[in-house]
Amino acid sequence: MPPFPNLISDSVLIKDAIRLLALSGGRAPAVKVVDRVMRIRKPDPTLAKRLVADLVERDTRLALHQDEVVYIEQDRDSISFSDAEFVVIDLETTGAKAPPCRVTEIGAYSIKKGTIADEFRTLVNPEAPIPPFITALTGINDEMVRDAPRFGDIADDLLGFIGDAVVVAHNAQFDMGFLDHEIGRVYEDYRLGNPTLCTVKLSRRLLPQIENHKLNTVARHYSIDLVNHHRASDDAKATAEIFLHFIEEMSGIGIYDIGGANQLSRKKLTLKTKYQTQ
Repeated sequence: MPPFPNLISDSVLIKDAIRLLALSGGRAPAVKVVDRVMRIRKPDPTLAKRLVADLVERDTRLALHQDEVVYIEQDRDSISFSDAEFVVIDLETTGAKAPPCRVTEIGAYSIKKGTIADEFRTLVNPEAPIPPFITALTGINDEMVRDAPRFGDIADDLLGFIGDAVVVAHNAQFDMGFLDHEIGRVYEDYRLGNPTLCTVKLSRRLLPQIENHKLNTVARHYSIDLVNHHRASDDAKATAEIFLHFIEEMSGIGIYDIGGANQLSRKKLTLKTKYQTQ
């Protein structure tokens, strides 16, 4: 089984198996999976079943029913805002791209039943120097993180905090890229499998009239205090408050679930780095 239920495998074999199953109506004989994915031609059925059992064990999206491998596609689109739990996350990092850059701070807030319910925050030792530009921007320097936990030290606590919640971030591609990179360093070939929403994309659809969609601009639009901008906990708290406003805005135009929110934000956008959108 995966080390945490909200992790999915990023291995090439499992990606190829899921791609094959998706093209085969969601299920395929074990011998076909072994033949096409593992490149073992005309495998013995007993051997094929044993080999695919290992794949199934590594990813909760796969199941083995008798002699067939089945792709279990979760219906996340129908999760309503009223039933969903959200974790709004923000990361500070040593730079714009992972790798080679690393995480220096994590801030996260859980939202349950329309209210902010809990908080996770910590500095993180990136095991690398923090560039002067980043220190000037965030206020986080090498001295501050010297005795902080490494990501591997807090990974399990963070994964437990996130659970099966919908993950929300302001420029989710940036934060999820770093988060998955750090998780992959701890649990090789695994990444977070939670559904995600991006408040930058939602802002562009819901607030087309504002001058830009940087975090501080959107916060100002809703009169949300953002005192320590570019510190993870403060930015995550502001994003959580913004997202609660977005839920109201979306409900006002007839969008009540995760699928509707993703459809709203799915139009092609030019994504920027975190520090350009904040």
